[in-house]
Amino acid sequence: MSDNDQTTNRSIEESRLIGGNSMNDDQQIELSLRPQYLREYIGQRKVKDNLNIFVKAAKARSESLDHVLLNGPPGLGKTTLAAIISREMGSKLKVTAGPVIEKAGDLAALLTNLEAGDVLFIDEIHRLHPAIEEILYPAMEDYELDLVIGQGPSARSVKLELPRFTLIGATTRPGLITAPLRGRFGINFHLDFYPVEDLQIIVERSATILGAQMEESGAKAIALRSRGTPRIANRLLRRVRDFAEVEFDGVITAAVATDALNRMEVDRFGLDEVDRKMLTTIIEKFGGGPVGVSTISASISEEKEAIEEIYEPYLIQIGFLNRTPRGRVVTAAAYHHLGFDLPNQAATRQNDLFQ
Repeated sequence: MSDNDQTTNRSIEESRLIGGNSMNDDQQIELSLRPQYLREYIGQRKVKDNLNIFVKAAKARSESLDHVLLNGPPGLGKTTLAAIISREMGSKLKVTAGPVIEKAGDLAALLTNLEAGDVLFIDEIHRLHPAIEEILYPAMEDYELDLVIGQGPSARSVKLELPRFTLIGATTRPGLITAPLRGRFGINFHLDFYPVEDLQIIVERSATILGAQMEESGAKAIALRSRGTPRIANRLLRRVRDFAEVEFDGVITAAVATDALNRMEVDRFGLDEVDRKMLTTIIEKFGGGPVGVSTISASISEEKEAIEEIYEPYLIQIGFLNRTPRGRVVTAAAYHHLGFDLPNQAATRQNDLFQ
């Protein structure tokens, strides 16, 4: 994917109220709501329990933590976990992203500036250039950096020793990570969408930090429409708080939250206008599918990569969309939610009209 495509994807996601990426205006607030230590981290219990053991074992041996790969949809806490790991290990965190590392020199500069025990976090690691990956392999495995200085006959290879560090890679597309790179991560975690119960706790915690007045029923109403994603839950909380303060008495109740979310066109399943447009298009133009993602992209004027990374995962998770070898298929549950007759029901009604 080109840099322009990546920028387009981020713009698409940031423009959505329920997108997984943070909006620039809210970044500082978002950071203040993030947990700082594992004991504060809510949800992902298996990941948290296992990570707690790995961190304690590494600290007991006075070693750096093994390299960690975190995968899952946007907004589930990959960046937060990287910061927590660094803090729990008592080390410094250096942050970058796959598309930013364009040349071997960029990676060399990052690696040579690390100190023993440091954590290097690479977001969107599946977008690393293959040539960059080749340099990363010995750095991860042997803590050595092989550089070629010069060109042609005068070129020479230089080997630099690196301090033992921990690489944390984050990806929303684990299938795009090459096998050699994946095999060099000793710890591999998949982050799942959060259940409503965990999201409700997160919303209540965030409301306390923000100083917002909220009833338990209000927190649950927000959690139900948060697409199983903490970042979205926090964003919806901030917007609902605005409605509560301006048009109500400042207290977020179930009625206030429901009214605010309805007016923001976030329905009871957490779907927004883009989700509904995608499903409706597949139903009305393609008979519910199967239809290829490229065709969907052209039909709704959204990037193919945005559909695959931003919209599809949650729609598949809640059972509104199926991904088949022949293309995407809308399920009966989505037909019912959007108020459409199933294809066989529509055909039956049409036949009845002509009898």
